[in-house]
Amino acid sequence: MILRTATLSDAAAVAQVHHTTWVTTYGAILPPEFWATATLERRITTWERWLSNGAAPVVADADGEVVGIAMAGDAVEQEDVLPVRARQLYLLYVLAAYHGTGVGQALLDAVVPPGTPAQLWVAEDNPRARRFYERNGFVLEGARVVDTSTADLAEVRMVR
Repeated sequence: MILRTATLSDAAAVAQVHHTTWVTTYGAILPPEFWATATLERRITTWERWLSNGAAPVVADADGEVVGIAMAGDAVEQEDVLPVRARQLYLLYVLAAYHGTGVGQALLDAVVPPGTPAQLWVAEDNPRARRFYERNGFVLEGARVVDTSTADLAEVRMVR
């Protein structure tokens, strides 16, 4: 496995990982109405736009296949909640077949090096991800938002 910065030509592969992990993780949590519009095609279009506009996620590439993605940057306001750290993990997704292989850890370390103060938002009902972040020094900070753009998915903030 190698880590590299995604390019525009990776848009479909990055979108595939993003979409597949969301279906796997949130398929039973989010309502069917959400999935009617949260399609792979829409994710591809979104990633093409983001990559064209300078987004630079790191991808985990295993034998030519993108199996994970991560992206971090300056912390941003979320649903009117101001940031408490300067750096934020925006996303980290790894295909289920690669859970427990070190891919997620490598991606996290690449975009938010160990010990770097940072914040992230994680779905409240995602215990696997929360345990992963806890192992990496993140703790629940107390802030909670409901993401109205994602079928009212509740998210909690973790910091280190």
